[in-house]
Amino acid sequence: MSDPAVPRRPALDLRAFTPARVALGRSGASLPTKALLDFTLDHARARDAVHAAFDTPRLVAELGALGLAVTEASSRAVDRGQYLRRPDLGRQLDAASVEALTRVASEPCQVAVVVGDGLSAAAVHAHAVAVLTRLLPLLAADDAVAIGHIVVASGARVALGDEIGCILGAHMIVMLIGERPGLSAPDSLGAYLTFAPQPGRTDAERNCVSNIHHAGLSHDEAAFKIAWLVREGMAREVTGVALKDESADRAPRRIGTFSPG
Repeated sequence: MSDPAVPRRPALDLRAFTPARVALGRSGASLPTKALLDFTLDHARARDAVHAAFDTPRLVAELGALGLAVTEASSRAVDRGQYLRRPDLGRQLDAASVEALTRVASEPCQVAVVVGDGLSAAAVHAHAVAVLTRLLPLLAADDAVAIGHIVVASGARVALGDEIGCILGAHMIVMLIGERPGLSAPDSLGAYLTFAPQPGRTDAERNCVSNIHHAGLSHDEAAFKIAWLVREGMAREVTGVALKDESADRAPRRIGTFSPG
C-alpha cells in the first residue's frame, strides 16, 4: 500500500523533468496525434543530423579566429553512404591525410585535438568551437598543458584519432565528435580522450565526456571535465577504465572563456 503521507503526483508531471517520452497519453489503443507527430519530427531530425554535410571551411575559419592553426584530414570513407556502411573505413586515414599530417608533425606534442564529424555534423557545428573556446584557458592555466595540433577530420570515427595522434607524436589525443543522434538530442557532442594514441587502442583505454548539448552537459561543464581528465591523464600516463572522473567536486562556480590575441 502507498503511504498516505506522501503526496501523489500526476504522471504528466514527469515530463517537466526529462525529455524522455513518458506520460504521452493515448487515444484508444494508439498514441495521441500530437505525440505521434512529435515522434515523427524528432525521428526526421535525427536522420537529418546523420546525413548533414560537414562544413569543414566554416570550422577551419572559426578555429582560425581563435588563433589556432588547423590541419585538415579525411578518413578512407569516400562518401557518407560508405561511411555509414563501412565503419572500419572511418577509422583509417586516407593516403593524402597521412602525408599532410606527416609534414606538420615536426616534433612530439603534449596534446592534439581532433574535431570530427562523426554521426552528427550538426553537433560539431553547434558545440565544438564553443567547447574549445572554454577549454583552452583551462589547459593553459597552472602547469600550462599545450595543444600542439588541431585537426579537422571528415568521415571520422572515434578511433581515427588514434592514427592521427600517433602520426603527430601526441602524448594525448582529445577528439570532439558528433554522437549518434537520439530522438531527444540530434546535436549531442562527445569528447574522447586517449593517452599514447596508436592504432588498435580499445574503448576501454579511453575516457568519454558525452551528451554535450543545450539540454545536456553545458559547454563550461564539458570543458572543465575535459581539462581535468587531460591533466590527470597526463600526470598518471593513463586513460580509460584506470582513470575515473573525479572532477565533480572541484569545479569552480564560474569558468572563464578564451579570448584570442
